[in-house]
Amino acid sequence: MKDKIANYLNELQIEKISNADELEQFRLKWLSKKGIVQQLMDEFKTITDIQQKKELGKLINHLKQEAQQIFDNHKEKFESEKSLSNDKILDDLSLELNLVQNGSLHPLTIVKNEIINIFSKIGFVVSDGPEIEDDWHNFTALNTPPDHPARDMQDTFYIEQNTHDFTQDLLMLRTQTSSVQIRVMENNEPPIRIICPGRVYRNETISARAHCQFHQVEGLYVDENVSFADLKTTLLYFIKEMFGQDVKMRMRPSYFPFTEPSAEVDISCTICNGEGCSVCKHTGWVEILGCGMVDPKVLDNCGISSRKYTGYAFGMGIERITMLKYRINDLRLFFENDWRFLSQFSNERV
Repeated sequence: MKDKIANYLNELQIEKISNADELEQFRLKWLSKKGIVQQLMDEFKTITDIQQKKELGKLINHLKQEAQQIFDNHKEKFESEKSLSNDKILDDLSLELNLVQNGSLHPLTIVKNEIINIFSKIGFVVSDGPEIEDDWHNFTALNTPPDHPARDMQDTFYIEQNTHDFTQDLLMLRTQTSSVQIRVMENNEPPIRIICPGRVYRNETISARAHCQFHQVEGLYVDENVSFADLKTTLLYFIKEMFGQDVKMRMRPSYFPFTEPSAEVDISCTICNGEGCSVCKHTGWVEILGCGMVDPKVLDNCGISSRKYTGYAFGMGIERITMLKYRINDLRLFFENDWRFLSQFSNERV
C-alpha cells in the first residue's frame, strides 16, 4: 500500500489543470467521496497492524493535504482571473451595454403638473381633500337639491346610508373635487385662491370617452369685487399657456347648481385647427371645462358673507385636456398600464 500511495503522489505532481472544468474533474478524482483519497481511507480501515496503520495514516494524510493544496491554489487563481476579466469588461467603454430603460411620468401626471404650474404663476395654491366624502361637502353645501339627478345611484358610488335620513351620515366616493373648495371656505377667510387636483368617481360605463374614475382640477377665487371678467381673463390665460397662443376660446351659457351665472368653455379644435373633424364633431370646437360665478348660497353655506364677497369657480377633466394635448382618442389607455403607450412620454418632463 506504501508503493500505491507513493505512485499517487507522483501522479498528483504531474496533474495538469488549465481551467475550471479541469479543476472540477481533479476534485472528483482525488477529493470526492468516491475519489482516490477516500478509497485509500476505506482500505486503511481494514489494516489491523498498529505500527503499519500509523505509517500509512501519515502517508494518506500527506496525499490528501497535497491534493487539497493543489485544488485551493488553482481555485484562487481562476477566481482572480475571472475578477480581472470582469474589470476589463467594465473598463472597456466601446462595449455595448444593456442598460435598463428609465421610467417616465404618466401622461396624466405630466398634464396635471403643467396645469398646477400654469395657475401657480398667477397666485393659485394647491389644496387637497378626502376621496371619501359626506353628503354635505359633496352635494348639499354646493347647492345641489335633494332631487338633483347627480344624487341618483346611477351616478354616485355610495358607501353607507342611514335609513332614517337619506342626507344624514351618508358617505360616498366624491364625484367632484368641488368638495375640497367647500372644506377650504369653511376653514379660511377670503381672499381664497386655490386649485384642487384629484381623483373622482362616477358610476358610468367604461368606454373610449368615459370611465368610472377620472381626474379633475377645479379652481376657486373668492374676494371682494371678483367679476365674471376676472374669470374669463384667467381662463383665457390658462388656455393660451396650455394649448398655444393661436388657440381661440368661446363661452356658452350653461347650468351648474353651485354657480350662477354658469358657462361651458370651448376651444378651437387642436386636431383640425378649427376646420372640422371627427374629434370636434365637425364643429371646429371642443368643450374643455365648466365655470361660473360662485352662487351666493354656497358662500353663505360656508360661513362667508355673500354681501361682501364674490367669487368664481371652474373645473376641468385632466383626461380631456391630456387627450387634446397629445391627440389620444381612447380614454381607457390611461388606465391599462401598457408600457408601449406609456413609453411614448419618456421625454416629457414638467
